[in-house]
Amino acid sequence: MRIAFMGTPDFAVDCLHALADSEHEVVGVFCQPDKPVGRKQELTPPDVKVEALKHGFKIFQPESLRNGKGVEILKEINPELVVVVAYGKILPHDFLVYPKYGCVNIHASILPKYRGASPIHFAVLNGDKITGVTAQQMDDGLDTGDILHVGTTEIGENDTTEYMYEVLAPLGAKVLMKTIEMIENNELKPIKQDESKASKVGLLTKEMSLIDWSRPASEIHNKIRGLYSWPGTVTKFNGKNLKIHKSILSDVKGKNNPGEVIDSNGRLIVSCGDNSCIELLEIQLEGKKRMDSVSFLNGYKIEKGTVLGN
Repeated sequence: MRIAFMGTPDFAVDCLHALADSEHEVVGVFCQPDKPVGRKQELTPPDVKVEALKHGFKIFQPESLRNGKGVEILKEINPELVVVVAYGKILPHDFLVYPKYGCVNIHASILPKYRGASPIHFAVLNGDKITGVTAQQMDDGLDTGDILHVGTTEIGENDTTEYMYEVLAPLGAKVLMKTIEMIENNELKPIKQDESKASKVGLLTKEMSLIDWSRPASEIHNKIRGLYSWPGTVTKFNGKNLKIHKSILSDVKGKNNPGEVIDSNGRLIVSCGDNSCIELLEIQLEGKKRMDSVSFLNGYKIEKGTVLGN
């Protein structure tokens, strides 16, 4: 099958690599334009472009697909199917309906849950035990098209968003290849999404980072792992930002003040809401290196009774 691929970040690379290794013909790769990165603002290609260059694929980086510009490219490369994985822009109607088999999106949630920009983060943030990848036939809405195929996986109690990206990217590639196989064999049985179960998630912001110690430990733990590694989670210690990279739930119970350190003898346990506690494993004081809590306590004296967040 003649396939055009659309994607930009690292998450999409596994799908492109799977297509490159298949018997299908990748007739073109769309990705976002190169962007300035870092302090020196060096122009840097997106991960999908880097992968596409390895295989010698024709690359397109249009600023816009509207006003027929996208269809002009499709006419040039003539794909039967367009595969979309985290491309980063809304596709216009004329583009969606041009290929013989339309456009299939690989979305990192079990639709209709978590439509939108940050599905992996919110699955972890909300403490979900199961997540997955959905292949959906794209329509004019945001992740609202018919469900074609779904792959699922578990989220462990301490799994971070970063880890789940590593799990879901190859799962997405498997879901994609199975979906294409079903298209070729005329085996698809599209399922309409249940709008009553739909939820939408937006982009993450740095304002989400601050920890509210009055919340239950489970909720705080989910926030720490859900926002890892960006934007991360922070609290205050002696007037400075203390970034928290890793935590686990503690069996310790106590009616202490929210944010109060109740154990700093070789481990760092903090009181949360609902008489629950959390143990901080890896932290980083503003302007300092990241370190495990044992090393941190050796260098920075934190008295029992210290209240974080002040």
